[in-house]
Amino acid sequence: MTVHFGWRTPDFPVDGSSTLAFRDQHYAILDEIQGRFDSVWVADHFQPWMPSMDQTTGTFECLTTLIYLCAKYPQLDFGTIVMSQSYRPPALIAKMASILQTLSDGRFILGIGAGWKENEYKSYGYDYPSAQIRIQQLDEAVQIIRGMFTQPKMTFHGKYYHVDEAICEPKPEPIPPIMIGGSGRKLTLRVVAKYADWWNGVGLSLQQYKEVLSVLDEHCQVVGRDPSSIVKTFSTDCVSVAHTSEEAQRNAMASRFYNAEAGIIGTPDEVTARLDQYIQLGVEHFMLRFVDYPGLTGIRLFMDEVLPRYKRK
Repeated sequence: MTVHFGWRTPDFPVDGSSTLAFRDQHYAILDEIQGRFDSVWVADHFQPWMPSMDQTTGTFECLTTLIYLCAKYPQLDFGTIVMSQSYRPPALIAKMASILQTLSDGRFILGIGAGWKENEYKSYGYDYPSAQIRIQQLDEAVQIIRGMFTQPKMTFHGKYYHVDEAICEPKPEPIPPIMIGGSGRKLTLRVVAKYADWWNGVGLSLQQYKEVLSVLDEHCQVVGRDPSSIVKTFSTDCVSVAHTSEEAQRNAMASRFYNAEAGIIGTPDEVTARLDQYIQLGVEHFMLRFVDYPGLTGIRLFMDEVLPRYKRK
């Protein structure tokens, strides 16, 4: 199994940087990783998703950011981690994805989820129904998007979304993988089993990841899907790599994103061992945020001493 690595971009500065400085920090990282990492991942928020952050902190919108960076860095794939199905009509998402896939020569992964940030919904004028309804909306949205990619004209009349002979031309080539994010046992994973090309597990410990995969297998059995046909991915906001375990732990604990259970923390050898544990569970693609951002020390050490161990395999 080939393992791929992506960089999870920050959505907002946590160190008080100005907007332009924050932009330039992105460029500095991307200049370093192009040709070494496989992908870049951008979240879909209009204001900081972290409750402890000042909600007026400047935040980069997902698709605007992704489209610009995708053009600027042609050696990298780009994905959304993940778009809220509520923020754009599903037919529009399909149309935008199709054009981006065409212009980028097939470098887009369409990540989508049910959406969750209530204050963001309400401040931007979106209805915020129950989680059950948002997941049902996701189910319908993915059906429309898939149909727009594959059918000459798409007609769909669901409980929440409707399209009539909607046309999506040019068709994307190849069709972007649809990655569904979320770990809800009863509802979200059923949608994953039915429709996802990829599944994204966010911030899960090894035990949690194993348990979720077991539930996903059960849903796949019910809907008649081979679980191995779904690409398994893992994202964590807490990656800390250093020459000593003590330094890596110290850097991680000083970060706003510290996660003792789902963090990837340690020396290059220890980080490799941790990654291998997730790979043994079936993870094929990692999305990693480094705790010393905007510094380059951690990501450089990762690229120099960890990535080559997988690129040789």
